[in-house]
Amino acid sequence: MVNIIWFILIAIGIIYSILTGNISLINDEIILSGKSAFNLIISMLEVTVLWMGLLKIAETSGLLNKFAKIISPILSKLFPDVPKNHESLDYISSNVAANMMGLGSAATPFGLKAMQSLQNININKKEASDAMITFLVLNTSGVTIIPTTVIALRLAYNSINPAEIIITSIIATIISSISGLTLDYLIRRHHR
Repeated sequence: MVNIIWFILIAIGIIYSILTGNISLINDEIILSGKSAFNLIISMLEVTVLWMGLLKIAETSGLLNKFAKIISPILSKLFPDVPKNHESLDYISSNVAANMMGLGSAATPFGLKAMQSLQNININKKEASDAMITFLVLNTSGVTIIPTTVIALRLAYNSINPAEIIITSIIATIISSISGLTLDYLIRRHHR
């Protein structure tokens, strides 16, 4: 559906530019936007590679396991159906750690592994379990302490103070996480 919408918008733009005699603007914009997108990807890649490397070092050194142990009391309350010391909790904590650093792209593999692991202990394989839904809510609310990707974007576009959004990001993530998890709890409790 989204592809159709994009196609319609692009077609309208091209038709409008032909009718108004501005076809050269489309050619210029295609070339400039492609170059701009490529430069943005390269600048984002630098930051992402750095943080993914640090995350890999943290994983290899056991720092992520220590982090998992620190947040395991919270995770065991959020995921009461998941057995203690189950690999799902490790993947969830790794996903949360990557999201805390604002690295959604680095968090995704851990999130996928967490969902696969949660599916393995899911009794009804055709429906998402409560733990899977709670994880999705937690992941979607985006527990972010340092919005690395947004800071990199702001840096790429020459922001005067790219890190000034940290406080507002922390406030937003607290509100979204508490709201999402509260609604998840209330809805799950209502359906039992």
